[in-house]
Amino acid sequence: MLIDMSTSRPAASAATAAPRRTHDDAPDTASRFARLVALEGGPERDAVRDEIVTAWLPMAHRIAGRFRDRGEAIEDLRQVAALGLVKAVDRFDPERGAFESYAVPTITGEIKRHFRDRMWALRVPRRVQELRNKVRVARRELAQSPGAPEPSVADLAAHTGLTEDEVTAGLEALESFSTLSLDAEVPSGDDGYSLADTLGAADSSFDVVIDRESAKEGLRRLPERERAILYMRFFEDMTQSRIADQLGISQMHVSRLISRSCERVRQEALR
Repeated sequence: MLIDMSTSRPAASAATAAPRRTHDDAPDTASRFARLVALEGGPERDAVRDEIVTAWLPMAHRIAGRFRDRGEAIEDLRQVAALGLVKAVDRFDPERGAFESYAVPTITGEIKRHFRDRMWALRVPRRVQELRNKVRVARRELAQSPGAPEPSVADLAAHTGLTEDEVTAGLEALESFSTLSLDAEVPSGDDGYSLADTLGAADSSFDVVIDRESAKEGLRRLPERERAILYMRFFEDMTQSRIADQLGISQMHVSRLISRSCERVRQEALR
């Protein structure tokens, strides 16, 4: 495809505009696309389609090369770019312009989707991914000048129009493609502790507090004798036989009262 390097200038300077340039990896496949459109599905059409894909594959590899050094192997990026090329060939309408104009954004979009959807070890919100990309571009632009210091959060916020909190979120996401094993040793320590050793555990006492608070109202509603029986059984750790002797009732009756009272308190707590 011819790339127009000229811009709207006065007529006097138009003659000196840069000449149009053709990429070495932009083959002329117009006749093959015309043939592809005219063919019905079958071996012949598949062969023509493969010829077009093969002819444009160097361009797809060139586009993939723009995304090297971002945490993904170049061979994997080339495969993703090839997939985008195949999609572009299948969807292209020769009557709507040059193929390169359609293929380049299609392939680029496929590679960006690959980074967005498959390169993150943990799924993060789209908004955070967008912040990451804006911060990454801004940091590269601000550091282009030789000897320029590392841009601060405030500098990045001013350059991108984001808030400092958004810039901070983007910076944190810059190194978040992969996760760190919990078995990894803590960097600052010499005792061999792993990250898992630094994590807290759930305190079962919190559940006890919740249960007690939930049962309070139900206990208040019980008759005085039932409350006394529950207190003796669960707080003074008395056996049912001792409770029966102290109250002058049978052990079986004590057992029934305990079961009935506990069920009543449970139902009150679950309401």
